[in-house]
Amino acid sequence: MAKQHAAVDFKKLLENQDADFKPTIQILDEAGKVVNPDIMPDLSDDQLVDLMSKMVWQRVLDQRATALNRQGRLGFYAPSAGEEASMIGSHSAMKTTDWLLPAYRDLPQLIQHGLPLDKAFLWSRGHVAGNEYPEDFHALPPQIIIGAQYVQTAGVALGLKKNGSDEVAFTYTGDGGTSQGDFYEGVNFAGHFKAPAIFIVQDNGFAISVPRASQTAAKTLAQKAVAAGIPGVQVDGMDALAVYEVTKEARAWTAAGNGPVLIETLTYRYGPHTLSGDDPTRYRSKETDELWQKRDPLIRMRNYLTDKGLWNKDKEDALIDQVKDEIKDAINKADKAPQQMVSRFLKDTYETAPQNVAEQLAEFQGKESK
Repeated sequence: MAKQHAAVDFKKLLENQDADFKPTIQILDEAGKVVNPDIMPDLSDDQLVDLMSKMVWQRVLDQRATALNRQGRLGFYAPSAGEEASMIGSHSAMKTTDWLLPAYRDLPQLIQHGLPLDKAFLWSRGHVAGNEYPEDFHALPPQIIIGAQYVQTAGVALGLKKNGSDEVAFTYTGDGGTSQGDFYEGVNFAGHFKAPAIFIVQDNGFAISVPRASQTAAKTLAQKAVAAGIPGVQVDGMDALAVYEVTKEARAWTAAGNGPVLIETLTYRYGPHTLSGDDPTRYRSKETDELWQKRDPLIRMRNYLTDKGLWNKDKEDALIDQVKDEIKDAINKADKAPQQMVSRFLKDTYETAPQNVAEQLAEFQGKESK
């Protein structure tokens, strides 16, 4: 007898699989108006001003770092303008004792976590001093390998759990990072062991030049958490208040022993992927850029605070001048770092150098002493 019904309605499965990840969580709209007062974070006026100040700081840092790169005074640099709400909003929900495992675009969070600005500049130059951290600084140097920090974060988070710590491990990647095997390995491992980790995906729309829609058939990146058995949430990454509140709640959840959380922030990078030759005009349209410029996180936060009487142009201009002075002092300090020597690289690589390396070491030390 022929069967009367199909065993599986595949179309319905596809229609329902992203139901729990929409709509995107938002508090401030593009004009800076509160659209979801029920989830407004409990922040004082001073904390709101501090959040905005750090976002302005990041925008100025990005502008000055870009100029320094063009002048030949910085090496590798990945622009972050446009991602201030995603970066500063999420980091503001962290504690200084939490562990931060950044990617190469996440220098702003690393500096806010306590890394001196001159050390960040030295890291950009490839100077070893840029990777030398105090033992009590809870962070790892930025990861260059796409997605590798997710695996590292799973290990750090498991270590925190085994040590009975109340700290949490935070990490970031872009939308392209979710297409890497390391992404799945990290969230799956942490999910199984209920390790205290917050995995943040800064969905800026492009994996270098590959559009988000060409990377996966998933409607959201947040729903990739389902395969690892952990919660996933999508938030407006241009809304600092929404990012802060979601990250704060996620931190409380995972710190209570419930396991990791995956947060997707919908954001946009205004500049190129890096300053190492990428040209975004080859793969992004003017219309797309203009659309996201209207969603600028600084504009909506500026409007919100101005309406509350907490912000004005004079305050912002004074802050910009202050940040520029801090950056100038930091780059000048970085300029004074000792010149790197090949002999130092060899010494740092081997505890006991084999004969051929010992011979090279002696040769370079002889050259460097002249």
